[in-house]
Amino acid sequence: MTLVGRRTSRLLLATVPLLRLIGVCAILVIAACSAVLAEPLTSPNGRIEVRVAIKQVDQKSQLNYSVKLDDEVFMDNSTISFLRSDRVVIGDHLKLLQTTDMTRHNTKWKPVYGERSEIVDHYHAQAFHCEDTATKCTFNVEVRCYDHGVAVRTLVGNDKPITLLEERTEFCFPGDPWAWRTKSAQGTYDKVRLVDLGDNVERPLTIQLGPNRYAAVAEAAAIDYPMMRLKSISADKPTVVSQLRSAATSETTLQTPWRVILIGNSPGELLESNDLILNLNEPCAIEDTSWIKPGKVLREISLTNDGAKAAIDFAVANNFQYVEFDAGWYGYEYDDSSDATTVTLDPRRSAGPLDLQEMVKYADERGIGIIVYVNRRALEKQLDEILPLYKSWGIAGVKYGFVNTGSQQWTSWLHDAVRKAAEHKLMVDIHDEYRPVGYSRTYPNLMTQEGVRGDEAKPSTSLAVTTLFTRNLAGAADHTICYFDPRVDQLWTHGQQLAKAVCTYSPWQFMYWYDTPLTEAQDGKSSRSRIVDSPELEFFKEVPTVWDETKVIHGEIGEYAVIARRSGDVWFVGAINANEKRELSLPLTFLSPDTKYEACRYRDDPSMPTKTKIRIDTEAVDATTELTLTLLRDGGEAIRIAPTGR
Repeated sequence: MTLVGRRTSRLLLATVPLLRLIGVCAILVIAACSAVLAEPLTSPNGRIEVRVAIKQVDQKSQLNYSVKLDDEVFMDNSTISFLRSDRVVIGDHLKLLQTTDMTRHNTKWKPVYGERSEIVDHYHAQAFHCEDTATKCTFNVEVRCYDHGVAVRTLVGNDKPITLLEERTEFCFPGDPWAWRTKSAQGTYDKVRLVDLGDNVERPLTIQLGPNRYAAVAEAAAIDYPMMRLKSISADKPTVVSQLRSAATSETTLQTPWRVILIGNSPGELLESNDLILNLNEPCAIEDTSWIKPGKVLREISLTNDGAKAAIDFAVANNFQYVEFDAGWYGYEYDDSSDATTVTLDPRRSAGPLDLQEMVKYADERGIGIIVYVNRRALEKQLDEILPLYKSWGIAGVKYGFVNTGSQQWTSWLHDAVRKAAEHKLMVDIHDEYRPVGYSRTYPNLMTQEGVRGDEAKPSTSLAVTTLFTRNLAGAADHTICYFDPRVDQLWTHGQQLAKAVCTYSPWQFMYWYDTPLTEAQDGKSSRSRIVDSPELEFFKEVPTVWDETKVIHGEIGEYAVIARRSGDVWFVGAINANEKRELSLPLTFLSPDTKYEACRYRDDPSMPTKTKIRIDTEAVDATTELTLTLLRDGGEAIRIAPTGR
């Protein structure tokens, strides 16, 4: 069979069944009681190995895959099968028809924006063409093996309409590993044994197999297929299996999204290699991306002309790029009769006045983009009408609120809504329960998304640190960073809030979520949080939202994280600490040698006679310097390191 080495999925599916999914640090090995289908597929660095076999047990003939890392079992004897709408299982009676030769892929590509300015796409791939003899269905598996993970997807059907009630892709791990579990995209996490995982668990699912063995089960390129959750099943070894949010249907043969196993020696390695999710998506489909611009966002919630002008003027003075008009500008967001083509203020939120189009003009004259919030009720009935209208108003982007997620219907609708926004050169932020699958590679107008328990919901510091190495493996997270709101003093510190701007990646980074630059005289309400001129706010002014390079210096799930990110020749460091006061070393070996730098440190100091208790210190440093971070419980530190004189 001719092996097609190109990435184009349709061409590959036409010629090479879907077995190309192997990730960065693992080896898929399918334990062979019967026929091994090929020599092991190895990662480019040789550390990961995947084996695939047809295994016959109890009158079943199933495809098995296994992964080894450094010659040790990492994932063992995992099977793939499907339950059709007539309750017949596809995948229990497989016959191998053909195995393709291994192909090697090694390219680099530059994203429109990201956590790094260049992404390496380097993997070995192989495909296995099978037939289910009982159902006469094609059953093709594609595997990719990267240096930091494995990816697998399946093509199933017989060119006729098909409905799958269940997908049963297994992930079987040795030993008695721990997992960090949540059952809601915006939920809290708990740490459980994998055997006690239960069902309906969100992805990515981060798993600790040992002191230096971590995995994360994720999905990529789930564009028009139901989203995956995970559940544990009774088995000889701890095993989780895919659990679809709805039935999957197709008018012809059906392709699953990529099922991904990220692999690393530490939580930090998982986060550093999360561009594997992007690599598994199609290249950018937008020819001209010059209108797609990351930036910092200030939320405007007074919905008045005074509030809008104050927010826009603040954005100009503080190097913000956007102001977002939140819920209520076109009416009560939960009322199906509210019309998102009009500016009709919800009296529950504002008495006005608000001349939105005049405010868009005011912002544009000052180089500030305007984003508007629209609830899914209006989106679902007015999307095709409001997108061209907003473009004519000069709107830069739309925040899609409370979108339906999970089922195949709503997954397809939502990604179609991103594509439609791109047609009108509108950027998008998806809020509430959506978690990313790498689609921002193909449509980079999808700037960010929520799917996280951000500051809006008052997460503990431990949860915020857990989120970095679980939810954020999937991609950008709109963490809704607060600063002057009382919850900061109640739950965290201002040093931690500064650090979140570095640790949490979001190309559209919302800051001062509950804060306003309005004076009390303008607003007439004494209860709202004011943005008070404080020296450390220069950090928010300087920090970018996208990066050329990212390094995780320290990371322990639920305990602490230290992350360094580079923009040009300037480094920014964020440190977040949870449950106890601690000291951490920060070697600056990531700096360029033979260059002198100045480090400006923003750290918690309860003795400071200021509202925010931030002390600012500067010191000369270079690549040989090792700083000591003294972090309060629930505290943090932010650092800007620039070449001397910058």
